[in-house]
Amino acid sequence: MNWNQIEGNWEQFKGKAQAQWGKLTGDDLDVIAGNRKQLAGKIQEAYGKSQEEAEREIDVWMNRH
Repeated sequence: MNWNQIEGNWEQFKGKAQAQWGKLTGDDLDVIAGNRKQLAGKIQEAYGKSQEEAEREIDVWMNRH
């Protein structure tokens, strides 16, 4: 799966993203709206991770779905 597919079906993936990153609120996920950079930024804020760590987590999550 590639990010374009996730972005295009964000409504379906929001729940999976929230299951992975429980600190992200529904409002956060609405604002992200499938934008990978926004997701990485919210992960960084919520979990105190570096950009590289957040990107790695997104890659792992994306490859699982």
